[in-house]
Amino acid sequence: MEKLVAIVGPTGVGKSCLALEVATRLGGEIISADSRQVYRLLDIGTAKAGVSERQQIPHHGIDVVSPDEVFSLVNFMDIAVQAIESASRKRMIPLLVGGTGQYVWAIIEGWEIPRVEPDISLRKNLEDRAARGEALTLHKELEEINPEAAFRIDHRNTRRVIRALEIALTGRNSSIQEKNPKYHSLIIGLTAPRKVIYQMVDARVDHMIKSGLKEEVGNLLKAGYSPDLPSMSGIGYRQIISHLQGKCSLEEAITSIKNESHRLVRMQYNWFSLQDTRIKWFDITQPDYAEAVSGEVKGFIGST
Repeated sequence: MEKLVAIVGPTGVGKSCLALEVATRLGGEIISADSRQVYRLLDIGTAKAGVSERQQIPHHGIDVVSPDEVFSLVNFMDIAVQAIESASRKRMIPLLVGGTGQYVWAIIEGWEIPRVEPDISLRKNLEDRAARGEALTLHKELEEINPEAAFRIDHRNTRRVIRALEIALTGRNSSIQEKNPKYHSLIIGLTAPRKVIYQMVDARVDHMIKSGLKEEVGNLLKAGYSPDLPSMSGIGYRQIISHLQGKCSLEEAITSIKNESHRLVRMQYNWFSLQDTRIKWFDITQPDYAEAVSGEVKGFIGST
């Protein structure tokens, strides 16, 4: 069974930097498990690795589709499996890195997901319910089935709620949760006191603004990409869009980005629980934690 190393944890905790260090030290390739980094042109707000970093270490799952293209869990799994197997053949360490829980566990647990066609009758039923005033109920149902999708989608965006619920219900009705692990996995978790993580997140948001997040979003809108696209619904993008539409000041948008990022941190700890014994947790406030992680990975790769 091929070996896989996953580096997980909340947003802003330093997963990508650590993965780059481990890959450089031990010889690895990075597979991004981030549902936002798949979109081209969305660079600053998704905290993608820079061009020089990607030239230094091979990265997969980044810049896969245009902002107006559909990208699903199945698409991600196809990319990730191919990248893992390719890295393994080259005797490189495949490093699955990111905070999108659904992506991470789908690979580690080996979810078997059938490729299903859109259910037109289901969509019509959901649209009829929304027309009868059940839009908020639909969003709550989505939250129960796919909390990550519900977190990203404003309950007032009925069209996107319906589409996400259609996908979730179709998948659920097709036994999406059947599991068949294909890899022997080491799961590294990065954490820190919550106050420290929030401070790191806030500093990263400030850096994104200084790096031109507002200009990046403006250029996407000028290029004709609709603000209603799923790619534009991520934290940072939807707040800056509201600012550019005159609905809030830049300061209000920044505050909202930070608050939503804090909420995302809390949600990610539901996906990656500190009590989950499968995850080896490392506190990034402890000295030499990166060296400790590298040692853990080296020992895992060298074991039979």
